[in-house]
Amino acid sequence: MAWLWLLCALLPAFMVSVTANSPPSFGVNMTLVTLPEDLPVGAVAFWLVATDSDNDHLTYGISGPNASYFSVNANTGEVKLASPLDFETVPFFKITISTSDGLNIRTAEMQVIVEDRNDNIPVFLNTEFSTSINETLPVGSVVFSVLAEDKDTGTAGLVQYFIEKVIPSTANSNNLFRILENGSIVLNDTLSYNNKSAFYQLELKACDSGGILDNKPKTQCSQPVFVSISVIDEPDLDPRFIREFYSASVAEDATLGTSVLTVEAVDSDKGINDIVTYSVSNSTRPGWFDIREDGVIFVNGSLDREQLLLENEEVQIQVTATEKNLNIYGQEAKASMWVTIRVTDVNDHKPEFYNCSLPGCSFSPQEAQVNFIGYVDEHASARISIDGLTMVAYDPDQGDNGTFLLSLNGQDAEAFNVSPERAAGSVSVQVVVRNSEMVDYEKETVMVVEVVATDSVSNNYSVATVTIHLRNINDHRPVFSQSLYELTVPEHCPTGYLVTDKIQATDLDGDEWGPITYSLLPGNGADLFEVEPNSGNLTVKNGTLLDREKQAVYYLTLQATDGGNQSTTTALEITLLDINDNPPVVRGSYNVFVPEENGNVSVTIQAYDDDQPDTNNSLLVFSLLPGPYSSNFSLDPNTGLLRNLGPLDREAIDPALEGRIVLTVIVADCGEPSLSTNVNVTITVEDINDNLPVFNQSYEFSVWERVPGAWVGTVKAWDADQTAANNRISFSLSGTGANNFILQGNVLEQGWAEGSLWLLPDVRLDYETQKFFHLTVSAENPGPQGLDSTANVTVTVMDVNDEPPTLDAASLQAISVTENGSEHGQVTRVIAQDVDTAALLRIELVDVICTKAGVDVGSVCHGWFSVDGNGSVYINQSEAIDYEACHLVTLVVRAYDLNTDPGFDAYSSNGSLLINIKDKNDNAPYFLPNNQTFVIIPELVLPNQQVASVQARDEDSEDNGIIMFSILKAEFVRKDGTSNPVQVFRITRSVEAGLFTGSIELVTNLDSTIQGTYQVTVQAQDQPTLGPALETQTTLNLFTVDQSYRVRLQFSTSKEDVGANMEEIKEALIQATRTSVYVVTIQNIDSTARARASSYMDAYFVFSNGTALTLTELNMMIRKDQDALRQLLQLGLVVVSSQESQEPDQQKLLTSVIIGLVVSLVLVLVILITALVCLRKSYHRKLRAMKAGKEARKTPIETTAPTAAIPGTNMYNTDRANPVLDLPTKDLGLECHSSSDLDYDSLNSLDENSVDLDMDSKEFKRKDLPGDPPEPDPEPLTAVLSGRSAGASEQQKKNLSFTNPGLDTTDL
Repeated sequence: MAWLWLLCALLPAFMVSVTANSPPSFGVNMTLVTLPEDLPVGAVAFWLVATDSDNDHLTYGISGPNASYFSVNANTGEVKLASPLDFETVPFFKITISTSDGLNIRTAEMQVIVEDRNDNIPVFLNTEFSTSINETLPVGSVVFSVLAEDKDTGTAGLVQYFIEKVIPSTANSNNLFRILENGSIVLNDTLSYNNKSAFYQLELKACDSGGILDNKPKTQCSQPVFVSISVIDEPDLDPRFIREFYSASVAEDATLGTSVLTVEAVDSDKGINDIVTYSVSNSTRPGWFDIREDGVIFVNGSLDREQLLLENEEVQIQVTATEKNLNIYGQEAKASMWVTIRVTDVNDHKPEFYNCSLPGCSFSPQEAQVNFIGYVDEHASARISIDGLTMVAYDPDQGDNGTFLLSLNGQDAEAFNVSPERAAGSVSVQVVVRNSEMVDYEKETVMVVEVVATDSVSNNYSVATVTIHLRNINDHRPVFSQSLYELTVPEHCPTGYLVTDKIQATDLDGDEWGPITYSLLPGNGADLFEVEPNSGNLTVKNGTLLDREKQAVYYLTLQATDGGNQSTTTALEITLLDINDNPPVVRGSYNVFVPEENGNVSVTIQAYDDDQPDTNNSLLVFSLLPGPYSSNFSLDPNTGLLRNLGPLDREAIDPALEGRIVLTVIVADCGEPSLSTNVNVTITVEDINDNLPVFNQSYEFSVWERVPGAWVGTVKAWDADQTAANNRISFSLSGTGANNFILQGNVLEQGWAEGSLWLLPDVRLDYETQKFFHLTVSAENPGPQGLDSTANVTVTVMDVNDEPPTLDAASLQAISVTENGSEHGQVTRVIAQDVDTAALLRIELVDVICTKAGVDVGSVCHGWFSVDGNGSVYINQSEAIDYEACHLVTLVVRAYDLNTDPGFDAYSSNGSLLINIKDKNDNAPYFLPNNQTFVIIPELVLPNQQVASVQARDEDSEDNGIIMFSILKAEFVRKDGTSNPVQVFRITRSVEAGLFTGSIELVTNLDSTIQGTYQVTVQAQDQPTLGPALETQTTLNLFTVDQSYRVRLQFSTSKEDVGANMEEIKEALIQATRTSVYVVTIQNIDSTARARASSYMDAYFVFSNGTALTLTELNMMIRKDQDALRQLLQLGLVVVSSQESQEPDQQKLLTSVIIGLVVSLVLVLVILITALVCLRKSYHRKLRAMKAGKEARKTPIETTAPTAAIPGTNMYNTDRANPVLDLPTKDLGLECHSSSDLDYDSLNSLDENSVDLDMDSKEFKRKDLPGDPPEPDPEPLTAVLSGRSAGASEQQKKNLSFTNPGLDTTDL
């Protein structure tokens, strides 16, 4: 015990020493610290501060899972950041801080809050950005959407989007796109695959809205991303040629088909690159060149460069490039370009000579000459050219091919040279004197040389003969043969009287150099005589002055002079002879103007003679000098009166005379010799417009169709009037179609005029529309008379094969062909027509369409028929033709013209030849599968009612496909296997859409008490018009259901309500039983009956195999399907029982009454005995109920089963569980008190049948029926159950209860 006292003494000392050193403590602010996430590693994060009341030296530490973030100075408490913070990874965490004074350690938990900083850049969520858009995408459409994410919070995490760059960077593309705040890229301007770009790359950047980083405002931006946008091209542009200009050259001797040049056009829509075809749409030389579809221009006709000299040796061709497919506007996309083809020269011509002067030479082939004439003086100096020689040498070839050499040949070639000796193209050729001594007129007056032009390349040559006439020069004097000539002349001889013609001078120079001219030198009588200068004939110059009486002899000097003024003289002695020397003298001049037709001439010629009057020398006689028109006039020989013999016609006069008739009147005396005087009478016949223009023929012209502005032909007319005012002709055109032509008039010479007939420039004739034009051309004078004449002009339109053929609609009429090898060979012929004259037509098969009942069945009929080129349609596979496979064969055909001119459509429109396949009775009828089971309930089936049906088809058509039904056999097979034939059925037919239905109907009533199966054999037979009928049979089983399977269902509602809910009731029954429900009757129940049902329904429940449900089977199946059961209960179902007679007949009723009277006496005794027994049972029953109530108070209400009861029972299952307690009766310990099953059932039911229906807790009480005895005291169990507090049951789901007093256990 001593040590205990010692311990007690020391304990206070120990307590003092412990409590003397207090532990340190952290301040209240050491529980939370906030740090920015951008705090640098190594920076002071915070300080650990603790206090110690003992002022001991404190040390600090940090521990825990997150202690690695910090380093702490144990002595000072300074905490530095050891690992970087990241708000986005760990926004907050806890650490354990501690402090120690060496003895005591104090720990605390500190919360570290990481503040967000703008340390993250926005990041795009995906890295591959690409899209494709149509170039026609409307402006404002969303092109693409991007999304960037910034892990920062606040404005630092609010992302904005920017388009930094657009590639390609052009003025058009920089503003082509814009980006919205949500990252949607929107089209801001129109696109163009070809004119702008087919691909864009957008450089995008995402930036946050700014935040704090390192204590400074900071905006973070993402790395750039690129969005690739491909523009999808659409066909909205015409094709274009890859070159702006195409030119080529081809030799003029190129053969047909020679390739000249390849033009190439491409689809301007580069992304589509449609196929381009080419055609020649225009040409300055039609027919010379053509083009293939691949763009190769080739020679299509003979070429001649020389025809192109005025066109710069070039042919212009307009080539049109057309895309194969239509553009987005539904039009052809095409473009045209002119191509220049230069035709180069080949040496195909030799030089030739032309008689013309440059540059006015036309060089037409028909103007080439081989003979030329020139002149030159004899002894002309060297290099003097030949006069009058207009010779041009011309070679139409080009370059070296057109270079030629000139040389001289012939007997006189040494006397001359040709200049130039070498030339190209065309040159004036001169022949010059080479040797003047050889050019001597006296030796040779005409010299001939040949000028030879030789092609310098081909050596082909032409020769022209030049005839050179030498001109004589005057190198000799004239010489007379005599020095004196003696001559005589009558006095007063007429002027011009030939004195002599024998005096001639000669000149060795001849007549070529100026013939000798004669003249009289001045002297006595020189004025009376004259000499003819050329002939030297001496004549009287003025005979009136020759008067012998005045001077008898005259002396004259005659001089002869040549062309070079070389002269000589001789003397003339002239002696006058006396004669009748006074000729008549005519007074005045005579000019008469008279209009033609009606004008008359009447003029008198006045004359006198100075000879002695009344002598023959003075007697005058008048006569007309014969002339072209003198026969039209008469002249009185004595008076000189001149008259016309008939009407004068201006047009009968030579037009060159311009209407003037000059008549010479001879006035002569009667002297010897007779002297006369001539006087001219000029009669001018004035023209009047008395002649119609006339045509010399009718005209027939021809012109090609489709050629606008073509020249048609020329008409000519002539007006005989001789003045321009009266013979001017104008043309006009009339007739059907004259408005297609234009007639251009042109005035020719001598009253002629021509009219050139042309088509109007914009008119193209069409042979198929009008083959001939019958026109009338009128020629008329413009004068007031309005005279005109006409000529018929027939213009024949020459056909161009330009029209596509057409199919004769009559030849495309539908035909019929019988199936299965019934027909062979040709079945029809398709006829084509073409309005062109040179058409060569062929028929081709385009497509074959196989249809059956209007539905395309593919290619089943493709080989059945063929179409020949002449349009004949043949059967190819007669045996394969099958109506059942195809009803209608449509041959799509078209015609094409082998001779159609290039550039025109050679194909007709497609035509359809319908070939109906006629059916042959080759298919037997067949029954359609029928899985239906036919059940006959005899008491429900009445005569004429359908009990079964069959359906059949026949693939044949028309009469071959009509089906008739018949019953071959019918027998009844009993359950024991015995059978006997019956005749209780008949069959009727109906048809709809080719489906034949045979309805089997009952003929008489059936016995409802027997069971078995009716086997009915039905035959289907077609009805062909020709050939045997085909048939097939099938056997039906009709199962019978007898009255033993009749089941009665009782309902709490009236029969009207049951009838109204019949469909729902049958649906629920079918759901529960999976049978067909046949309702026999629905009736109300007598109100005096014990059952609580108001109506009943008798029905049969039959399976598809013909078996039916019994009452027990029905109860079990309804019991298993709780959903159907609930629905039936809601519809009023209360009892399912066996069939009871609805309306007992009188006999049964009488029997029942008799038996009742007999039994009633017995019952009186039984009732008395039973009353005592029942009293005893009632007592025991109440005891059992009280025991059940005791048990009910012990049983939680939650354990009661919510499951609905089986109608007509008080059981939930086969264990006879109590509906209230959900306990078997044996659990109540009452089974020993019951001596029978009736008591057993009565105990369970408690004379009530409660069935839970829904969640409501409504209580249904049995209503007292009129006349019922007063309600007895409630049973103990009922009273206990009804008085129980709900307790916990109020928390449970409520069940809908329905008390069905009409059911009790005895009903089953």
